[in-house]
Amino acid sequence: MRARSLTIALALCAACSGGTSAKSTPATDSLTERQRDSILAQSRIPGASGVGKAMRAADSTSARVRATDSVSP
Repeated sequence: MRARSLTIALALCAACSGGTSAKSTPATDSLTERQRDSILAQSRIPGASGVGKAMRAADSTSARVRATDSVSP
């Protein structure tokens, strides 16, 4: 009985997926991922400030890596 329920649940999940990938975006989208993240970070959505903090941390790390790479021996 358990195997039958699991099979039915998996079949329903497969049928509902629609065959499209989660990363597909419309061809008319003109914003970059960074621009979308920046807009999101400025919104009042709960947790949006975390997006801004993550972007600042990534920028800081990238700047540090660039500075380290530019130092010549």
